[in-house]
Amino acid sequence: MLRFVIVFMVLLGGLFYLRITEPVRQAVTLPFTGVLADISGFIIKLFDSRVVTEGVVIRSLDSPFAVAIAPGCDGIEAVIILIAAMMAFPAPWKHRIVGILIGFVGIQALNLVRIISLFYLGQWSRPAFEWFHLYLWQALIVLDALAIFLIWLRYLPRRSRAVRAEVDIA
Repeated sequence: MLRFVIVFMVLLGGLFYLRITEPVRQAVTLPFTGVLADISGFIIKLFDSRVVTEGVVIRSLDSPFAVAIAPGCDGIEAVIILIAAMMAFPAPWKHRIVGILIGFVGIQALNLVRIISLFYLGQWSRPAFEWFHLYLWQALIVLDALAIFLIWLRYLPRRSRAVRAEVDIA
């Protein structure tokens, strides 16, 4: 258990540090948030053709309200937590990679729901937007990462479960 905690914390610190560096921000974060805005805008346009995306901004032509997807609103922090947990846990590499890929998709799918819901909440009520944005959705995205990790643990092969039991005993 101690090994898991130490490796988890080191990976978490390293990945979060990497996340805030300018080269990663320019090469990964900004393009990724643009893709999230484009995908969110595409989904919204299926129901409302009067929506446009400009970079990381999604806005309606009928409302003065717009949503800008900023770093921290892209779900990457939850993905980092999930990656650190899966990499720190003793498991076969194949299961780690599959878990990280499925987890990334799961977190980003929920993040798209988050972005779209916030876009509509902001048009309806600014206080509701602020509350959902700052409190509810932040917690739900992190809980999504935790749920994915717990489900991943459940589907590890028996050998990893035996190692997990030995780690718990020690």
